[in-house]
Amino acid sequence: MRHGFIKAAAMTPKIRVADPVYNAERICEKLKEAYERKAKIIVFPELCITGYTCQDLFWQDVLLKEALTALRKIAAFTKGQDALVFVGLPVERHQKLYNAAAAIRDGKVLGMVPKTCIPNYGEFYEARHFTPGNEEVVDFVLDGEKIPFGTRLLFACEEKPELLVGCEICEDMWAAVTPGTSHALAGATILVNLSASNETVAKDEYRKMLIKSGSARLICGYVYASAGEGESTQDLVFSGHNMIAENGSILAEAERFAGEDIYGEVDVERLTAERRRINTFRTTDGGGYTIVPFSLKQEETRLTRKFAAAPFVPAEDEARRKRCDDILKIQCYGLKKRYEHTGLKTAVIGVSGGLDSTLALLVTARCFDLLERERSGIIAVTMPCFGTTDRTYQNACKLAQTLGAVLKEVDIRAAVTQHFRDIGQDMEKHDVTYENAQARERTQVLMDIANREGALVIGTGDMSELALGWATYNGDHMSMYGVNAGVPKTLVRHLVRYFADTCDEQALREVLLDVLDTPVSPELLPPVNGVIAQRTEDLVGPYELHDFFLYYILRLGFSPSKIYRLARETFGGMYAYEEILKWLKTFYRRFFSQQFKRSCLPDGPKVGSVAVSPRGDLRMPSDAGAAAWMKEVERL
Repeated sequence: MRHGFIKAAAMTPKIRVADPVYNAERICEKLKEAYERKAKIIVFPELCITGYTCQDLFWQDVLLKEALTALRKIAAFTKGQDALVFVGLPVERHQKLYNAAAAIRDGKVLGMVPKTCIPNYGEFYEARHFTPGNEEVVDFVLDGEKIPFGTRLLFACEEKPELLVGCEICEDMWAAVTPGTSHALAGATILVNLSASNETVAKDEYRKMLIKSGSARLICGYVYASAGEGESTQDLVFSGHNMIAENGSILAEAERFAGEDIYGEVDVERLTAERRRINTFRTTDGGGYTIVPFSLKQEETRLTRKFAAAPFVPAEDEARRKRCDDILKIQCYGLKKRYEHTGLKTAVIGVSGGLDSTLALLVTARCFDLLERERSGIIAVTMPCFGTTDRTYQNACKLAQTLGAVLKEVDIRAAVTQHFRDIGQDMEKHDVTYENAQARERTQVLMDIANREGALVIGTGDMSELALGWATYNGDHMSMYGVNAGVPKTLVRHLVRYFADTCDEQALREVLLDVLDTPVSPELLPPVNGVIAQRTEDLVGPYELHDFFLYYILRLGFSPSKIYRLARETFGGMYAYEEILKWLKTFYRRFFSQQFKRSCLPDGPKVGSVAVSPRGDLRMPSDAGAAAWMKEVERL
C-alpha cells in the first residue's frame, strides 16, 4: 500500500449452476491464488456462489440455505488473510429475495450490499426473483450476528484513509444515475462491481466504454468481475470479461472466453490528488452512509503496471500522430488569433538550427498559411556568435529558405565583444555572464527588428526549459508570443518528426532530420574542433527524466519518494539509480529557484494537461522554498 498502490484482483471461477458447495471450493482456490499474488481487494462475479443462471431455483429454500453455508465456508477461508473480498449470492430478508454482494475480511462478513437496479428487459428477468436493494442500511442477521445490509455502505481502510471501497452490482453500472456515483461522492476511491454480463455482438466494446468513462467521471478505481464459464448456456453465454480501470484508463483486461483472472494496482493517492485538484468534483462528508472499517497491513505493493517513460507522448503511432496534429493546430490557431487581434503582418523569429526554433518556425509558417499570407512575411534571423557551429548555422539557413521565409543574418560577435569591454568582462572567462550576454543580445536584435518591421517576435523556448529555468532572463526567456510554451522537450522532438514525415518537400525533410540528429545545445561556448562543446543534457540532465518528473509533480502532485520509485521502475535499465536521484534533486532545486522566470512569461497557448503559465495552471510564489521536498529527496 506504500505510495497508495492497492493491488486488486477480478476473478472468475468455473462454477456449476445451483451447486454452492462446489462453487465455494472453486472460490477458495481462487482466493488462495490471489493471496499468493498479494491482492488486497478481491472481487468475484455476481451470484457466483450459486450461479447467476439459476432462474426459478432461486426460490428454493435448499439453494438459499446452501448459499449461506457456502458463504460461511468462504468467510472461514479468509481467516488470517490480508484482503477485502467480495462474493455474490442470493439472500432472503423479511420474505424478500435480494441479489447481494457480501464483503468479507479475516473470517468475518463485514456487510452486504444488495443490487439496486433490477433489469427486466431483453434477456433479463431478474424482477421475477429479486427485490431492489434498500438504500438505508439495516441489519441482516447471520448466525445471531448483525451485519449491515444496504446500498449505502462504504468500507474504509483504517491504515490508508485514501482507500474507501464502494460496491455496485452489474446493471447498477448501466443505469442513468448509478449507485457508484453516490459512493464516489461520499468519498469512495475504489468501486467494485460483481457482474454477470452475457455476451452479444459488440457488447464488450460498450461495457468497456462504460467502465472507462465511469472511472474517469467519478475519478476512481473500478474493479469489474464478470461471470464466465460454468453458467448455463441455455439461452446466454458469459465470457468472464474482467476489467480493472483507473480514472479512465484500463489497467488490466481479461481476454474474453479465456477464463482469465486479472490483477492491477490502483493508485488511490493519485485519485485523491485528482479530486483535490478538480474543484467541481464535490465530495460530501458521507452523510447517510454507514462506514465499515477494515484493516490491511502496511506493506509495499509489488508493481506490475507500467508507467510511460514519456508521459507526454502517446506510445501508439496513430495516437501520437493525432496528438502531434492537435498540438500543431493549437499552436497555429493561438498565433493566428494574436495576428488577427494586433493587425500585424510580419513575424520575426531567431533561428539557431536547434529543435525549439525549428518547431517555432514551422508553426509560424503554418499559421501564415492559415492567414493566407505569403511566408515572405516571416523574417528568420540567424545570429552567429562564439558557440555557433557550421552544422547548426547551415541547418538554420536551409530551414528558412525551404520554408520560404526571408533569411537575415546578424553576426553578434562584435556587439557582444564590445559589451564585454563596456562591463569589464574577461573574454576568456566562460562563465554565466559570457553565456547570457549572447542570449540577451540576440533578443535585443530580434525585438529591434520587430519594432522596425512592425512585427511580432515569436518565442521559441519550450515548457521543459521553463520548468528548469533553463532560459536567460530577458533573453530567450522573452518574446511577444511563445508558441512552444506549453510543449515539453520530449514532445518537441516528435512534433518536428511529424513535420518531417508528413511534408511533401524532400529538401525540408532532409534538414528536419538533421536537426533531429543534432545534440540539444544553447551553443554559447566555443566549439571544439568545429563540434558542439556544450550539451544541455550533460549540464541539467536528460530531458526524458525531467519531463517524467515534471508530469508527476505538476499533473499529479506526487511526492519525491513516489516519483523516484516510479522513475526507478521505468528507467532502471537505462540509468543507474544514483543518476536518477541526482537529476531528481536537480529538478527540484531548479524548479523552485527559477519560478521568478515563469512568473513573467509571455503569452503562449496551453496544449496539454500540464502547463507552467502563471495565468493558468501554475500559481506559485517566486519565493516558495523547496526545503520540505529536498528533505524527502535527501532521505532517498
